[in-house]
Amino acid sequence: MHATLPLLEATDFPAIRRGDLQTLQVNLGYLCNQSCVHCHVNAGPTRTEMMSDDLIDLIPRVLQARDISLLDLTGGAPEMHPRFRDLVGAATAQGVKVMDRCNLTILREPGYESMAAFLAEHRVDIVASMPCYSPANVDQQRGNGVFDKSIAALQALNALGYGQPGSGLALNLVYNPLGPSLPPSQQALEADYKRELRAHFGIEFNALFTLANMPIKRFGSTLISKGQFASYMQLLKDAYQPGNLDGVMCRSLVSVDWQGYLYDCDFNQQLELPLPGQGSRPELHSLLVEDVHGAEIRTADHCYGCTAGQGSSCGGALN
Repeated sequence: MHATLPLLEATDFPAIRRGDLQTLQVNLGYLCNQSCVHCHVNAGPTRTEMMSDDLIDLIPRVLQARDISLLDLTGGAPEMHPRFRDLVGAATAQGVKVMDRCNLTILREPGYESMAAFLAEHRVDIVASMPCYSPANVDQQRGNGVFDKSIAALQALNALGYGQPGSGLALNLVYNPLGPSLPPSQQALEADYKRELRAHFGIEFNALFTLANMPIKRFGSTLISKGQFASYMQLLKDAYQPGNLDGVMCRSLVSVDWQGYLYDCDFNQQLELPLPGQGSRPELHSLLVEDVHGAEIRTADHCYGCTAGQGSSCGGALN
């Protein structure tokens, strides 16, 4: 795989600093039941990296110490961590909202049949990967048969109340472009998704998040192999919107990797650019005593991916 960080480090991206810490985003490990072309963490079925029990037990203490309101769980497939349910239960018992970044197909895998009901019981928000409402496009990006499994999972979630008016069970979908292009208008694409998924499959959901593909890891390496890296970076820079800086996720979020190290965002985590200002490798336990408000945010050229066009962050478009 081609290294992308050397192509990103020299940057003219504006300096930005942190606001109040509201979200702890935790990568529980890289084990996943899928291997997707656009995956910026290179997750897959053969990965063995998993967060330790000691770190799992530390997370609720950090949530309480920093008065964090949202625990954002990601992976891989976060549900495949053996302590996933323990962590969700501990966080929700403290009154912390939990968000699960779910690939949907995991809910159809043997051994995970009760996972959807568990998520509903703990009123976990679901952010689900669904790169298109077309079977061919989804299977091209995520693998054969993924579309049908995803539809079945969405229908099961709807049956539990997810995405239904008044249920309070949030079901949001995520769109990534297939290649080196910016996502279309989030509002217009959301309308298309809702119309097509309702008409053909009876599926309801709350919102669609459009995310730009980041020029790092698997996707970035593919761009280099195809000679498209420079042109994609130019596309992101040409579409830069200064107004998006106020809404980028790194202002209110800290990302934690499976080893407990801290980063400004999930993308910096994958580039191994640690949280600045607290030594070479700041760790999760430091948040028990240290506040990151006002701290410098480490930037590089990939940050243009969050500020191009409508903007793209963990919660979708920024404007």
